[in-house]
Amino acid sequence: MRKNTTNLRRGTMLALGASVLAMASSPALAQDDGDGESSRDNVIIVTAQFREQALQDTPLAITAVTAEELEARSQTDLATIADSAPNVQIRPQTAAFGPSVTASIRGIGQNDFNPAYEPGVGIYIDDIYYPSLTGAIFDTLDLDRVEILRGPQGTLSGRNSIGGAVKMYSRLPSGDTSGFVEAGYGSRDRMTLRGAAEFPLTDNLFARVSGVSKRQDGYVDQLDFGCVFPAGGGDTFINADGDVEEINPVGGEPRFVTTDDCRVAKLGSTNYQAARAILRWEASPDFDFTLIGDFTDQDQTVAGQVLTATRRNANPNILTPSGLPMDDRFICGPFCNYQVDGSAFGGPFVPVIPGDPFGAGGTIMQATQGENRTTYRGWGISGQANWDINEMLQLVSITGYREFDTYFAADGDISPARTGYGINNLDNWSFSQELRLNAELTETIFVTIGGYYFEQSSVYDSTQDLRYVAPYPLQFRQPDTVAADAQALFANLAWEIVPNLNLNAGIRYTEESKAQSYFRYNLDGTINGFLDPVGAFYGEGFDGPDVQDYDGDSNTTEVVRALTGQTAFYKGDKIDYRVALDYRFSEQFLAYASISTGFKGGGSNPRPFNAFQLLPFGPESLTAYEIGFKSDLLDRRLRLNVSSFLNKYSDIQSTANPCPTADPIYSRPSACRVNSGSADIKGVEIELFAEPVDDFTISGSVSYLDFQFTFVNPASGALLTDPGTGMPEWKASIGAQYRIDIGDAGSITPRIDVYYQDETFSGFDNGPLGRLETYLPSFTTANARVTWRNEDEDLSIALEVTNLTDEYYFYSVFDQRNNNGGRIATPARPREWALTVKKDF
Repeated sequence: MRKNTTNLRRGTMLALGASVLAMASSPALAQDDGDGESSRDNVIIVTAQFREQALQDTPLAITAVTAEELEARSQTDLATIADSAPNVQIRPQTAAFGPSVTASIRGIGQNDFNPAYEPGVGIYIDDIYYPSLTGAIFDTLDLDRVEILRGPQGTLSGRNSIGGAVKMYSRLPSGDTSGFVEAGYGSRDRMTLRGAAEFPLTDNLFARVSGVSKRQDGYVDQLDFGCVFPAGGGDTFINADGDVEEINPVGGEPRFVTTDDCRVAKLGSTNYQAARAILRWEASPDFDFTLIGDFTDQDQTVAGQVLTATRRNANPNILTPSGLPMDDRFICGPFCNYQVDGSAFGGPFVPVIPGDPFGAGGTIMQATQGENRTTYRGWGISGQANWDINEMLQLVSITGYREFDTYFAADGDISPARTGYGINNLDNWSFSQELRLNAELTETIFVTIGGYYFEQSSVYDSTQDLRYVAPYPLQFRQPDTVAADAQALFANLAWEIVPNLNLNAGIRYTEESKAQSYFRYNLDGTINGFLDPVGAFYGEGFDGPDVQDYDGDSNTTEVVRALTGQTAFYKGDKIDYRVALDYRFSEQFLAYASISTGFKGGGSNPRPFNAFQLLPFGPESLTAYEIGFKSDLLDRRLRLNVSSFLNKYSDIQSTANPCPTADPIYSRPSACRVNSGSADIKGVEIELFAEPVDDFTISGSVSYLDFQFTFVNPASGALLTDPGTGMPEWKASIGAQYRIDIGDAGSITPRIDVYYQDETFSGFDNGPLGRLETYLPSFTTANARVTWRNEDEDLSIALEVTNLTDEYYFYSVFDQRNNNGGRIATPARPREWALTVKKDF
């Protein structure tokens, strides 16, 4: 089903036009465009509290990274930027989750891309909220800066920022004629091209255009199992019982590819193109308007994955077509797998007939066919108008529209066992409008009031072929739809009570709603009887469409005709607040304390395997207490910022297996979401920047996080002793560079960055074979870079090496041993090098 966006696009253009017509002036109260920052005499200026302040005067934990720092650290996307930020995690997901990320700040966020879930970490592009984890590994194309705000931003940012917010700001045109072009080549035929150009169109209308193209071969080999181990070839392994067993016996898996290296594809490749265009109109000293449009196109092989562990399952459906069980024979190695994609391995495959799961040849055949590729295409447009009404009042309007569509397919066990396969298509559009009225009432009182509106719609059309579901393989299509909206009113007060003592207080009222419609079809278009059984018992008082008197006692509020066509509704409202006090003891030292709240909306289980699992989950909420200090010492040669916090985290949303259904027979398989309990999260964060001598700089951070459940919902399966999911206890980074002046020949700047992350709990699964816990091991990795610049500093050549020590570690893991028998992980990229030439003009 395709969405009709004509009216919405028309509305977007009208809103953008209204912003221009209704307002008339340039920012006197702010700024460097929105919640941005700029450097002024080595003082970073921010407007995170709706007014212009030095970063070191702001009672917030903020990591700010400039474009120059991004380049020096070889950080080219959001995931790599997060490496150097304390208590921040942004990692690419396994192929089953497509081109999405898991994102958390201070242990709070989201790891599931499903559009029915709220992210928890707000991602903003030029102050426009991006509502999804899908496609969120944005390139740092022509950015001015990236800001990472830690802690709940419920009163200061648009929505869903219970953990914090990540804000990217484009480099805006200023009227100059300038630009750059950059080209690079590196490991596995890595080819990168970037460029930007800025130019005036008139004396008050300026433009900037930029683009990037990145291509690189994958780093995980997809191999043909029957080619690597020919049937009857005599290769053996030690099975789970300790016995010697032939890997591929006579009559086993056939060979499909004819190449000598047995390679089907290189997974984890890069094929990414993006462009951005900006128009900035300074109509008068009191009015300016900025229009930004961007486009992204990705078409590359799926994430590189490896099989790290298996559990042989007695389920007869979990077999290869030749009858081999799912076990350790399919563990390939650190950078390879035996993934099977429909069309590449002897198709076509025939659909499985319910009641007769075996095809004519006596083996279970894969019905779904997909490609080992993922695609993402997205675009957005935004407009920001700033009007100084008079010396006291300023009106700001921020309007945005974004949409994307993505395709990805995933072999659920990356082996010939064909235990599961998924083909996924996800479309999304979103629209937002924010208005702010800033008022400088006196020299010591600054007030902001405003309103925010957000709307989005998604279609998640997924075809699943699950062989581990008894009594027969489960094959279905689920073209579910999700529509959501939110409205908010907010106010913020900044008051200098007495010299050096400041109060900042904010409040936001939010109303939001969500509607998810469910459909479960067989592959021939008929309703799936297993997922959609007639007469699913809900208990007395159920009120929904298609209610039936299933047991004949004339009570028509006890049962419902299941899932297809049902719509689950969620509606909620919340008041968030923030109060912060700060006191400047001297020009070098500021201390602050704050209390703030945030929330993440609820909904209904988006992946019910039957009508019994159509269960709601409530919103989660957070109250955060923080104290900290910011210091600039030794004539600003040493900057040391420290924060400590206590998060009271309530009604935590998590997955439950088995699903707490009314009838236990329908409790598995399960992807149910429940409110699992409450917890205290304590932490400390330290950030440092030092310049001991001219041209030698050191930057670093250390963070500590302690998670402890205070209450657990028994239905969740969690234990009071469980660690926090996705929360490494320790994380640290340090970087150093030194600029060496070589006279007329220019300069050479070597740099090294080292990153450490502690062992991380990735989750648990209470499946039919027992509880399984999964951890990501700790790791230490380093990046190095040497840059030569000419004397005029308009030409540079840089040699970089990432993962210098060739550390083997994982971005993410997906443990399905209780279902299909395998645990899948996405390894980080091995050591890579690149040579880049850049010319400024």
